Amino acid sequence: MRPAVAAFVAVHLAGLDSSWQHLVGDAMGAVALLLLALLKNSERRAEAAIQHKLDAIAAALLEQQEGEWGQAHRDLREAIGIEDRR
Repeated sequence: MRPAVAAFVAVHLAGLDSSWQHLVGDAMGAVALLLLALLKNSERRAEAAIQHKLDAIAAALLEQQEGEWGQAHRDLREAIGIEDRR
């Protein structure tokens, strides 16, 4: 982003035609939108991972309440990264 800002300042200080200023400004806008999209994607992935872990916890608690230890507990161990050390 810094090079885009530097290019905008350089074009402005050089007194080039306003079309160049618009071109650099549009490029900065495109880069900003790309960064925003990447940030939103990262946020969605983090939320999905948290939801997966919460679902695994809920299923394991339900299994435990019913007196069973089965697939939900294995899924929970996988979701939170607990490895068997046997």
